[in-house]
Amino acid sequence: MESRYELGVRKLKEVDGTGGTAVVDSLKNIAPDLGKYIIEFAFGDIYTRPVLDLKQRELITLSALAALGGCEAQLEVHINGALNVGISKEEIIEVFLQCIPYIGFPKVLNAVSVAKDIFLNS
Repeated sequence: MESRYELGVRKLKEVDGTGGTAVVDSLKNIAPDLGKYIIEFAFGDIYTRPVLDLKQRELITLSALAALGGCEAQLEVHINGALNVGISKEEIIEVFLQCIPYIGFPKVLNAVSVAKDIFLNS
């Protein structure tokens, strides 16, 4: 039986490819436990739950990060993750457009700016 950590590592790679691993690796010298929590809790516990598929999870994550604002680095990882699990560029932009009435233009503009940078470099 896989541990939460092993399960989380596998799911993280499935969703984010190397992007998620890079985030966790960047924490090794400063906050290794934070990387462990991301793997075990977010990906080992939450992302492996049975009801939602990975596309739905990433769409929700994009919406939540855009709503929070100030999460551009995390949006970058999860926009790449969304593309990785089969969400189209058009669907990603539509998610952000759907958020306008609820979170406002500034936060949506910031999210779209992150998406634009990723789309131009992919």
